[in-house]
Amino acid sequence: MTQIYPMWVAGKEQVGQEELIPVEDPATGEIFARCHAASSSDVEHTVALAQAAFDSGIWSKSSRHYRADVLDKCAALLTEALPRLISLEVRQTGRAVREMNAQVPSLVRWFKYYASLLRVEEQPVLPTAGKLHNFIQRVPLGVVVQITPFNHPLLIAVKKLAPALAAGNSVIVKPSELTPLSTLLLGQILKEAGVPDGVFSVLPGYGPTTGKALVQHSLVRKVDITGGTAAGRVIGGIVGGNLARYTAELGGKAPLIVFDTADVLLAVNGIAFGSFIASGQTCIASTRIIVDRKILPQLVEKLRAKTDSIAQRMGAPSNPESTMGPLISAKQLANVEALVTEALDSGKAKAITGGSRMQGSSSIDGTDLSKGYFYHPTILVSSKGGSICSTRIWREEAFGPVIVIVGFDTEQEAIRLANDSEFGLGAGIWTQDLSQAFRISEQIDAGITWVNTHHRNDPSSPWGGVKPSSGVGSENGIDSYHAYTSIKSTIINYASIEESLATDDWFGDGTASVRYG
Repeated sequence: MTQIYPMWVAGKEQVGQEELIPVEDPATGEIFARCHAASSSDVEHTVALAQAAFDSGIWSKSSRHYRADVLDKCAALLTEALPRLISLEVRQTGRAVREMNAQVPSLVRWFKYYASLLRVEEQPVLPTAGKLHNFIQRVPLGVVVQITPFNHPLLIAVKKLAPALAAGNSVIVKPSELTPLSTLLLGQILKEAGVPDGVFSVLPGYGPTTGKALVQHSLVRKVDITGGTAAGRVIGGIVGGNLARYTAELGGKAPLIVFDTADVLLAVNGIAFGSFIASGQTCIASTRIIVDRKILPQLVEKLRAKTDSIAQRMGAPSNPESTMGPLISAKQLANVEALVTEALDSGKAKAITGGSRMQGSSSIDGTDLSKGYFYHPTILVSSKGGSICSTRIWREEAFGPVIVIVGFDTEQEAIRLANDSEFGLGAGIWTQDLSQAFRISEQIDAGITWVNTHHRNDPSSPWGGVKPSSGVGSENGIDSYHAYTSIKSTIINYASIEESLATDDWFGDGTASVRYG
């Protein structure tokens, strides 16, 4: 019998009025849980409770030190809950447990970072002319909505949640309908940590119903999403109609340049991690590998061997020896298959390894791979010259374990290939030449550029794109905290009564000089 998960509304579990959402194990195709979904009336009720909590001031006007203490408590309780959270994250995403054992414990850093920021943030006093004391405060926005994706359910929820709560907002999260369960567990953790009822809610549901009702609500002061570019544009249009704030982390097609000065083995390990972590289902996956032709044959051969080794050790996601899990759904598998097949059938690409769905039994644990959405990690190259650069797989976000390799002869050619994309989120450079690293990184159109590493993510480090298709605004750091606030400027006149009477009586008798501004 499948377990039923209720919604989390204003500090307690609540059933939803929409049909239950089936939650599938991507490794087996089994429906192992069902989740209540929010209707438009559920959304209306939850927003009203969130606004009431905000208006009460129980969180929005509480001491910043109190909020910092609660965030620290969130981090401590999250640590205690790690075993259950990791197990559930593995089951609903299909991500290998070795990945989640590394990722989920790191989430406490976001709560701790923003707790620390609250304790040390300085508020400026501006050099306003005259006997005026002009100070700036950051005040919360109100009710904010966060829409999170399937690939990193907890990580992205916490990345958004920590700064929003630190600022004093009331937060409603709509997780992906594919992976809603671990985010629901945050409700009890945050309540126990001291987050007041009404300040945090989780409303699972589908985008056209639950999501639309949330983002178009007139009381919502900010929407923060991570998702695809098409959905980001639609949501942005709705949010803009309400003149609400908007942050969107959207698509990516990250280039990774390998120069002949790079250590090839280090670069191969970096490419494998950047490309195949989360089965390639990340917005900054290094999917376009751009390699100096002087080392291209050597790198391709070493990367092929590495990729085949990964494929040979794929099994049940719960197996610590398994290297990579399945794709999230049949739909996502079909999308990856279509892009790869089209490139191969066009005659413009050939597969060095992979290129198809995995079948048969796992060599490490006997898992029947054909029952899940497992796809062989894949390397594609041009059939002739740079022909693969004219295929969809070069330009479109596949969101799967598929990489394309092309060669270059000059730095300018490498930069041109790297920037040949509508996306501009992440990028990588591999070189042992420090001058080259600086020179090239300045010319790459990406919000995040890693040198001799990939997918580094720290609470203090901004995370966002520089091209419209990759989104608006950024996550992490003080900028993310500021994005959840409004600026309040207070100007106090401390001149004496006599001085003020002499300079501030604009409509007084005579022609004496008076102030303006």
